[in-house]
Amino acid sequence: MTDQGGSRPRAVLSVFHAVTIMVGLVVGIGIFRTPSIVAASVDSDWMFIAVWMAGGLVTLVGALCYAELAAAHPDTGGEYHFLSLAWGRPVAVLFGWARCTVIQTGQIAAVAFVLGDYLSQLAPLGAHGASLYAAAAVVLFTGVNVVGTVQGRNLQLVVTFIEIGAIVAIILSGLLGSGAAGNTPGATATTQATSAPGMAMIFVLLTYGGWSEAAYLSGELRDPRRNVVRVLVSGSLILMTLYTLANVALLSVLGLEGLRGSDAVAADMMRAVAGPTGEVIVTLAVVVAAVSTLNATILTGSRVFHALARDLTVLRWAGVWRERGTTPANAQIVQAVIALALIGLGAITRDGFKAMVDYTAPVFWGFMLLVGLALFVLRRRAPDRRLPYRVPLYPFTPLVFCFTCLYMLYASIAYTGSAALVGLAVLAAGLPLLLFQRPSRGEPR
Repeated sequence: MTDQGGSRPRAVLSVFHAVTIMVGLVVGIGIFRTPSIVAASVDSDWMFIAVWMAGGLVTLVGALCYAELAAAHPDTGGEYHFLSLAWGRPVAVLFGWARCTVIQTGQIAAVAFVLGDYLSQLAPLGAHGASLYAAAAVVLFTGVNVVGTVQGRNLQLVVTFIEIGAIVAIILSGLLGSGAAGNTPGATATTQATSAPGMAMIFVLLTYGGWSEAAYLSGELRDPRRNVVRVLVSGSLILMTLYTLANVALLSVLGLEGLRGSDAVAADMMRAVAGPTGEVIVTLAVVVAAVSTLNATILTGSRVFHALARDLTVLRWAGVWRERGTTPANAQIVQAVIALALIGLGAITRDGFKAMVDYTAPVFWGFMLLVGLALFVLRRRAPDRRLPYRVPLYPFTPLVFCFTCLYMLYASIAYTGSAALVGLAVLAAGLPLLLFQRPSRGEPR
């Protein structure tokens, strides 16, 4: 098939379409698991709601910074491209290694644990039931993707609306229903609260995660110079509204103590408001959402291995595409092995999901900080360049974003468990790979 447009993306997306895609990218399974951990990291109701609103504001500030980078340097490589331009190819390659071994695979394991937590509500398998479900799900969906069967766009759209529908159900049930706050089924265990807003923000911003992917739509957006900022600002405000209202609803029914003692907040809240039937319905909705997120994460994650293999001779075998099914089968298998090892790591901890977030957080925020600083580097390198979009209140806005990333990097080391150190060690283990870079054909511009 010939692409007469020179294989360049076409501007076919309206603001509405792009905002819908952004919300669909961000709204995932995190909101059905993280509120309990956030509640355990704050000491009052008002602080619980405040950190969710603060997370929305941080997302908005970050989105404004990404809007400038994406508009000025559009590329399907995303952060890989920004880091290569600002800091050189070795930093970009190290980021690719981190995505393959820490960030993406850690996310796969984390999503699998959420799926396991909710499946355990429907069919318990004992103390390690969540881990068993998580491992089985990774094996199953990796197999599906190796064969080449992937979910269609329409199915993904349906599942996205199921996720949003579950959140709306939580909001309406919590605000209009009634429950015995702090004395709900499933909230029998009391978790010791700690005043650790840094820890709380790690999980809040994890739940808001995915907004940076929306900046890559600039190449397909109509009139991107004006509309990219509209998409990012509108999407951020919608997400902040949804998440804040959802947590107000959860808090009104479960109370802070009830949230702290719950591993499946949506199911426990609906059980309190609508009884066992409501619990089963919302649990099934979360399971469908988790399945969708897990499959999509496995699919996209393997493509990161393929991209990295183009720059590293030692990983050439991982970039081989399987003609039957048109999939990077080798990359998918390696990705599954790493994810299963991480599930094993999480299984020996008290909370597998939290362990996976601890594992990924320092590496994630370290590279996010470098992306934020890249905005200053690229502006200074070409001070007279006419930019399609400029972040407002420069340099204040990007400075806020960079200092937030710096604090989150500190918090992700200071307030997390030993899994964070494992993640940093795995990142360091990738340094020798820089000796196997393919000869550069010139840095991208």
